[in-house]
Amino acid sequence: MRRSRIIGTGSYLPSRVVGNEEVSRPLRLNAEAIERRTGIRTRRWAAEDEASSDLAEQAARRACEAAGVSPESVDAILLSTTSPDMTFPSTACLLQQRLHAPRAAAFDVGASCSGFLYGLSMADAFLRSGQYRRCLVVAAEVKSRFLDPSDEATAILFGDGAGAALVTVEEVSGPAAPGILGVRLYADGSRYGMISMPAGGSRKPASPETVRAHEHTIRIQGVPLFRVAVKRLAEAVAETLKEFGVGVSDIGRVVFHQANGRLLSAVLERLKMPSEKMYSVLERFGNTSSASLPIALDYAVREERIVPGELVLLGTFGGGLTWATSLVKW
Repeated sequence: MRRSRIIGTGSYLPSRVVGNEEVSRPLRLNAEAIERRTGIRTRRWAAEDEASSDLAEQAARRACEAAGVSPESVDAILLSTTSPDMTFPSTACLLQQRLHAPRAAAFDVGASCSGFLYGLSMADAFLRSGQYRRCLVVAAEVKSRFLDPSDEATAILFGDGAGAALVTVEEVSGPAAPGILGVRLYADGSRYGMISMPAGGSRKPASPETVRAHEHTIRIQGVPLFRVAVKRLAEAVAETLKEFGVGVSDIGRVVFHQANGRLLSAVLERLKMPSEKMYSVLERFGNTSSASLPIALDYAVREERIVPGELVLLGTFGGGLTWATSLVKW
């Protein structure tokens, strides 16, 4: 039986640290109020000369180094981003060139904050089918370029960063072997307006009017989005646990999309899952969209908060709407 397995993780955060004091200046909030509301103290913002591919390269190289493989040996690059370097070509192709991996297939994944798990699902299918031997799944975001500093719903949340995982395939003899047990994907396009960037595409191209209206910035319907996110992600996690015949007590570590502190707490409460199982870097790095889960996963691995043999539960929720879960035997 073939099973795909994460054998290396990596992450990269820009050097510029942005505290709550800085983002609160244009708003009628103080730094303490932002932390109480979001669980975030600081986030990182990219330098003027840094784009998503720059962040992606560093995270990808660190994942390959952790796995002990050369980037040139990668067969496919799946890159999640909603803040690409440019409309086209794909940021994945730019990353392929930077990594000197000429034989690798490369394409972007557009599933918002769920993009990393969407990419992991595709890599898992590629590997188990025998089409590829090594896949690099990367998520890279520079969300700071798409914020309206006067919009309280978004300006306080987002940061920049990248995370990556090197995934390979192994022949295993039984269900107890380490690897990705499954990835489950969900979407609800009828709610696309809950989080979006209204202008810049073919429906509403860039114009002086769209720029003046701040329509090239992220828009969120905060309260209804929060409710849907908690409900759908908790339901998806419960379905995943039931499908694989495991209980909350069997899970060793939980890593979710780092949306905001209230959402993470609400999901855990609904699942009746102890908070100590959750690993989070939200306080330090904020919401880095699709990069948040692989960044947190990398930090958990490097801090030895995930140990071989335990079950790791992954979960995401984002624009689209999209959400996803994964169960991994580490």
